[in-house]
Amino acid sequence: MHPIVFYVLGVSGLLALVSFLPTVAARLQVPFTVLLAGVGVTLGALVQVGAYVDGLGPVGDFLDSLNEFDLSHETLLYLFLPVLLFETALAVDVRRLMDDVGPILLLAVVAVFACTFAIGYALNAVTSMGLVACLLLGSILATTDPAAVIGIFRDLGAPRRLNMLVEGESLLNDAAAIALFTLLLGILTRKADGGAVEAGLAFLRAFVGGMVVGWLCGRVACVLVTPMHEQPMAEITLTVALAYLSYVLAEHYVGVSGVVAVVAAALVVGSVGRTRISPETWDGLEHVWRQLGFWANALIFLITALFVPQIFGGFGWYEAGLLAVVVAAALLSRAAVLFGMLPMLSMVGLGHRVSHSYKAVMLWGGLRGAVSLTLVLAVTENPRVPDAVQAFVAPLAAGFVFFTLFVNGTTLRWLIRLLGLDKLTPVERAMRNRALALALADIRERVGELATHYEMDPVAADTLVEHYAGRQGDIDRGRQGDAPLTAEDRVTIGLVILANREEELYFQHFKEGITSRPVVEMLTARAARMLDAVRTQGPAGYRDCEEAFLAFTPWMRVASWLHRHFGIQTPLARRLSMRFEVLVAVRLVLRELVAFNRKRLAQVLGPDIAAELETQLALRLQEVEQSLEALKLQYPDYAVVLQNQYLGRAALRMEEADYALLHAEQIISLEVLNDLRRDLHARRRILEQPAKLDLRLDIPDMVSRVPIFAGLPAERIDSIAKLLRPRLVLPGEMIVRRGDRGDAMFFIASGAVGVQVPGLEEPVRLGSGDFFGEMALLTRQPRNADVRALGYCQLLVLDERDFRRTVRNHPDMRAHIEAVADARRHPSHALAPATAGTAAPSEEAAHG
Repeated sequence: MHPIVFYVLGVSGLLALVSFLPTVAARLQVPFTVLLAGVGVTLGALVQVGAYVDGLGPVGDFLDSLNEFDLSHETLLYLFLPVLLFETALAVDVRRLMDDVGPILLLAVVAVFACTFAIGYALNAVTSMGLVACLLLGSILATTDPAAVIGIFRDLGAPRRLNMLVEGESLLNDAAAIALFTLLLGILTRKADGGAVEAGLAFLRAFVGGMVVGWLCGRVACVLVTPMHEQPMAEITLTVALAYLSYVLAEHYVGVSGVVAVVAAALVVGSVGRTRISPETWDGLEHVWRQLGFWANALIFLITALFVPQIFGGFGWYEAGLLAVVVAAALLSRAAVLFGMLPMLSMVGLGHRVSHSYKAVMLWGGLRGAVSLTLVLAVTENPRVPDAVQAFVAPLAAGFVFFTLFVNGTTLRWLIRLLGLDKLTPVERAMRNRALALALADIRERVGELATHYEMDPVAADTLVEHYAGRQGDIDRGRQGDAPLTAEDRVTIGLVILANREEELYFQHFKEGITSRPVVEMLTARAARMLDAVRTQGPAGYRDCEEAFLAFTPWMRVASWLHRHFGIQTPLARRLSMRFEVLVAVRLVLRELVAFNRKRLAQVLGPDIAAELETQLALRLQEVEQSLEALKLQYPDYAVVLQNQYLGRAALRMEEADYALLHAEQIISLEVLNDLRRDLHARRRILEQPAKLDLRLDIPDMVSRVPIFAGLPAERIDSIAKLLRPRLVLPGEMIVRRGDRGDAMFFIASGAVGVQVPGLEEPVRLGSGDFFGEMALLTRQPRNADVRALGYCQLLVLDERDFRRTVRNHPDMRAHIEAVADARRHPSHALAPATAGTAAPSEEAAHG
């Protein structure tokens, strides 16, 4: 038989076997990973027996093919580990990971060194084996396997935060353990020298370097995937390539941790890729990665477990005693970190408090798995490692791995139930009962309507309705024992629901093609910060984050600075265009949230809480409307274009849905459907092109709107226009600051500013046609008032040198400006006409 046939038979046979294991694990109520390990060991034993038995036919060939597997530890690591890590990290909520980054890093770094040295020194004290060999064994057992830990915790339904702590630890501690293992193996084989300092430096380099490489690879992939829009095969393929390339680049070319690089790349894709990858592709991508992770997890466990019977060949009572020492040292070192060092993080404010019940589960849930077994193979395959060290390390490491799986893994469910971590909190239970009661009442009505629609026998419908009525009665009686929710609790719950719903609505509009990618990235990030604020600060956090949705971004400030100092208009036009779209998107979502609150939250939380939540939403909506109206007043034509784009995108989505329905009803053929879709895609690409915003800073047009220049001959207007610089200022922007040197005066072509004059409680308002800043130029004194934009303002700026040249060449203009300035200095004098560039002097005295 050709060698390739053996490999195909072996792998396909393992996959066929694996396909039955989830069902068996569910029926036996055994964690899937534990069952995998047991099946792998059993297969390994059968392979040893099958070598001496003939006539087994295809079964014998299958066992022979497994015996022919010649996969080194490098092959296993490079082939399976990137997939396992990427799949796990892709599903991690980065925001929740950052909430507990302190405890996670403590467990992923400090706990690795603590476990390594605890096991190493304990074995060195009770055996004659050298310290380096004992530490090498400790580094192998210091890594908690992602597949083993996360798979079991998902099966057990552990609480979300507990799951996140263990996920984060298992994803990141491989880097520390593998870096330490590599250093110790090099010392043992005389390829390297070093000690604790070298180990620490090697870890820092591997960890930080891996983070940088992974982040760069992830960001590059997100840039490259954007042009692949609506090409799901290409997009998913790129993420598979990313997992392997980030690992190879980090390990082979940069010399840093490939494990951390893969995790970092996956976290980038998980947090950013949802808006870079086509919405239609994202769900499929998650399914593909779950499938790849399932295959990788199963195969690496089974293949490594095949070698275990050989490793345990000389296992006796002496090794069992040493295994007990290893178990005790590992548990004690982990307990010291969890119960001794972890509380210190919360004391100094570097992490949230972790309950003792969580610590107990994390202590017992430090499972080891395929990564540790693969490192064992690295020792047994290395000819430079002495035979005595191999015989010492291999059985103890394998024994500890299977101890954690078969003892810790099988009792985790019992421990979680004992500590009550599988139960809902009183607040969650009360919300569950409220939601369930509403759902059952709704289903009762719909069942009756459904029976009428399908002309069912009334007896059958009545029986089902009575069943649901009985369930609803049980829920109502159970709700009487629920802990009463305070109004503040219900408001906080409602705000959390609204913040979550808001983020999902932004993604939904992006998926429907209504909102653009840059806008949804910005808004989902802001909604996420609002959600975090509500969880930590309650209603006050929600109110504090409201301003973030209206505040100008740092990029807007940078664009405004470039325009102000260098006259560059393009970045500012783009940022204003984006702000237009942001405000339209927020307004649309807020209106949907108001309807959602009235229809759903009022039923779950009560009408009084819904009314309070609607007040919060109404305030936000009012502020958004005001900001949007200010932009519309300045750029009405662009507002119409933007709204047309929104309606056009929504219409295309409805058109596409109608075509799909016509095809499903067999009214049009697949060929017709594809032709219609091609036309849709062409029109969608046109609508996705951002409309260009004209800042309307045409100097002749702006000059014509300033009354002081009205009536001047055309040649004089042209000469003055050459000296003026157009400038757009944002609402709230400080134009003139009291005490600054006067270097220019300003003509208001459109908009309004507020002048804060010392001694006046309210700022003086200047509008279109007015000017300010002339006083400091005439008197050569510092400015004596603050001038701030009340809205979007188009200004014409005349700097000091051109001002003096202008008033020298145009005596009539100089006389007018001096008259206005004099009126402002002496408000009791005759009023200057408002059309000449000023309002009543009594309102504007002494500014400028």
